[in-house]
Amino acid sequence: MRDFSEAPFLVIWETTQACDLACKHCRASAQPGRDAQELSTSEAKALLRQVKRLGDPLMVFTGGDPLKRDDLLQLLEYSVSIGLRTTVTPSATPLLTAEAIERFKACGVARMAISIDGPDAQSHDDFRQVAGSFQTSIDALNSARACGLETQVNTTVTRSNLHLLADIAALVAASGARLWSVFFLIVTGRAQLDDDLSAAEYEQVFEFLYETSLIAPFDIKTTEAQHYRRYVAQRRKLDGVAGPSRSGHAPPSIARQAGINDGKGFVFVSRRGEIFPSGFLSISAGNVRDVELGHAYRTAPLFLSLRDSSQLDGKCGGCDFKNLCGGSRSRAYALTGDYLASDPRCVYIPVQLLTGASAM
Repeated sequence: MRDFSEAPFLVIWETTQACDLACKHCRASAQPGRDAQELSTSEAKALLRQVKRLGDPLMVFTGGDPLKRDDLLQLLEYSVSIGLRTTVTPSATPLLTAEAIERFKACGVARMAISIDGPDAQSHDDFRQVAGSFQTSIDALNSARACGLETQVNTTVTRSNLHLLADIAALVAASGARLWSVFFLIVTGRAQLDDDLSAAEYEQVFEFLYETSLIAPFDIKTTEAQHYRRYVAQRRKLDGVAGPSRSGHAPPSIARQAGINDGKGFVFVSRRGEIFPSGFLSISAGNVRDVELGHAYRTAPLFLSLRDSSQLDGKCGGCDFKNLCGGSRSRAYALTGDYLASDPRCVYIPVQLLTGASAM
């Protein structure tokens, strides 16, 4: 398993809070206008140089809607020019034209991520709260395919679309996307507790994702469902196979995520430059205007504690999968106020606790 103590695998920069959508689950609580305290163009370039000094992490431009920044293309081009693997996650608004997508490709962007939260206009547009968003998303995927830009589809699972996941998976396959990135709700920003699934329902979704991964023409990864790795490991053992690929190795998307968690292989920089373990865990370890990103990642007490699995509390602390999984630190914080607490949406009872109970 890769050691993430020195550098992250993934760096996400919230380029702006501005966005013309009003998504029900929005982590950023996006607003129409830009924040006057956002990183300037020169500060953004300085951030990108800091990221490059970390080695070769994947650099993700997100928002809000990155296209609300008039310097986005300049910054994407700069990111690529200094050797960063660069991806972008635009919002499905009229700003996302075929020309904009072609310019992403021309800049050297490696992949564009598009959100699809329902398999049709009614379900998706209700989630995004802007009519026409679904068609804009589909048009964007088609435009990317036409110009040869690789894509992924992001989906946030909530009670409103739990029953639609099979239809969404079919749409992902038809789009030609390389990856289906399935997000699990964290109750922060606009997200409401009533929209979240129960721990048992998480397991049902894991079963669906695993079974889909056996036949899908795309990879599947989860965000803020670290326990999906535990589920996959259990299923592989139970099924007596090496993994969904049946290749003798762990599934590629699982192998790449092994051990990654909030602050462990992952770092998020806010629009104002605050250094967070995750966009869903908004506790700051400093600001890139004042401290080197790599220094904060390597030495800040917050990040050190998140990478030390011996500090985990409750059943996560005694879990036999804690180094593979570790539970969502963001969810623990959102639901308990303690980022080292057990993930409240995990049904698994660690072997240590089971054997201890049976001995009593």
